[in-house]
Amino acid sequence: MTQTQSKPTFDAERFVKNLTSRPGVYQMVDGAGDVIYVGKAKNLKKRVGSYFRKTGLTAKTRVMVAQIADINTTVTHTENEALILENNLIKALMPRYNVLLRDDKSYPYLLISGDRFPRLSVHRGAKRKAGKYFGPYPSAGAVRESLNLLQKLFPVRQCEDSFYENRSRPCLQYQIKRCTAPCVDLVSEAEYQRDVQHTILFLEGKNQQVMDDLSAQMNTAAEALQFEQAAAIRDKIISLRRVQERQYVSTMQGDFDVLAALIRDGVAVVEVSFIRGGRNLGSKSYFPKGSAEVNESELLSAFIPQYYLGKDVPAEILISEALVDQELLQAVLQSESGHKVSLRQPQRGNATRWLKMTQTNADISLTHRLSSRANLLQRFESLQDALQLDELPKRIECFDISHTRGEKTVASCVVFGLEGAIKADYRKFNIEGITGGDDYAAMNQALNRRFTRLQKGEGKRPDLLLIDGGKGQISEAQNVLAELNLSDLPILGIAKGPERRPGEETLFLVGRAGEVTLPADSSALHLLQQVRDEAHRFAITGHRARRAKARKTSSLEAIPGLGAKRRQKILQQFGGLQEVQRAGVEDLARVEGISQSLAQKIYDTFHPDT
Repeated sequence: MTQTQSKPTFDAERFVKNLTSRPGVYQMVDGAGDVIYVGKAKNLKKRVGSYFRKTGLTAKTRVMVAQIADINTTVTHTENEALILENNLIKALMPRYNVLLRDDKSYPYLLISGDRFPRLSVHRGAKRKAGKYFGPYPSAGAVRESLNLLQKLFPVRQCEDSFYENRSRPCLQYQIKRCTAPCVDLVSEAEYQRDVQHTILFLEGKNQQVMDDLSAQMNTAAEALQFEQAAAIRDKIISLRRVQERQYVSTMQGDFDVLAALIRDGVAVVEVSFIRGGRNLGSKSYFPKGSAEVNESELLSAFIPQYYLGKDVPAEILISEALVDQELLQAVLQSESGHKVSLRQPQRGNATRWLKMTQTNADISLTHRLSSRANLLQRFESLQDALQLDELPKRIECFDISHTRGEKTVASCVVFGLEGAIKADYRKFNIEGITGGDDYAAMNQALNRRFTRLQKGEGKRPDLLLIDGGKGQISEAQNVLAELNLSDLPILGIAKGPERRPGEETLFLVGRAGEVTLPADSSALHLLQQVRDEAHRFAITGHRARRAKARKTSSLEAIPGLGAKRRQKILQQFGGLQEVQRAGVEDLARVEGISQSLAQKIYDTFHPDT
């Protein structure tokens, strides 16, 4: 005989009435005794009471509140103490309704030991060994890359002490000029310490100081007629300069992290970039659980304490969003780390470059996550259920129209399958012979051309035709498919809502009365948004390219502020237009007469997708 579990009953009114107004932490418990949510409060009575108001709660919060059987509270002395306790409980209990960061690994550092002939090595864990530590690095791969680079520039030993102390002759590293063999006294302590000092300066971001020192050494060797030594130092200078060219150049020095949060199609990412000594050591992507219904600011507020408490905290953290509890987080991090910590959202200057770079990486990471096979299959299955289709739609084709006030209209066709975007099957249609700005006629022409080819045996038949537009565009699609005897092909229209915000789209499925309504957190809706946005991007890119080709001026001539003399100088510096197209913003800004803002305009001209 099975016993049914009764629905938990919780007298919220009486509980809140007897709550204290002091700061603390609350734990929401379900009927099975599991903690489903942990939160902090400056005023427990007000915060807990807010969950039981009749209006203004999100769908996720309403579902969570319906499962509450009990609430446990812990009073703390201060709100700071409550934040730390909340963070510890979240990590220990992993409540399913909290935003959860699953990453407990310690980060690797580079260590230059305090020995007579110091060793350069990777270090994880507590910093008990004497020496200088540099980092943290985002991954072991980033550390290995730095070690390999440093070994080429400055031959400081990387071997284990047990290996080093038992050598009677130089090892292979000496033969390939990656070490100066201090183990068998082939280098003086003074010469070795010079390489160690250069390594330290390089890791601290003081590259120019290293360059100046090496230049002085080269000149001294040349004056002493030691030409082989001077040539070796010259080669080292060239290698170091090339390394500097690959680095993201910024006048901003010091140690800081950059955090960018992004939420799209129900998936959230926080990208963390590690900047040490003004050098970019790489970045890492985190995909917190339980973050589908929060915004970017709330996501960062939940992420920061889980990520930083108990770890090394840099003096400055740049963030992509302003936070409601920014001052509290800053005070707690400062108290726990024992030094001043600044949380800020940069608005201008060099800091915005680092933030923009991190936001770009976040966008790329999120795109990769959304295009993973497992995630896509689940979304396709959800779409089948939502539209009540007989079979799984394994191939979706989406059409969109782009023009500028009717000029050079282009229609796009993008294709998505269970493996993601099938870019080999993308098509662009240059629309001709219609009244400028007539989107209905443009859609009719594009669909006619695409499906006439299908009837001739060219291309594959889609399982679902997605139209970016409302009833007018859908009507055109119906007419075209009816003429070509393809009326059995499902047609779905997706139109943006009155506020044009994601999650408020209106869906029309041909053959079904009324609108198709999907909740904002529906994975089926997220798939449709992803396909629609890609069609929109592809259409805009095609339209801009066609428009630029029609305007018979060179790309450089169209850039405001770039006159004939500057155009000539930039082409001479880079050796032609192709090299200008490949150059980054910082490379362009190095040309005399090209400001940072003008360099950005030049870069944007050749990279419209960014």
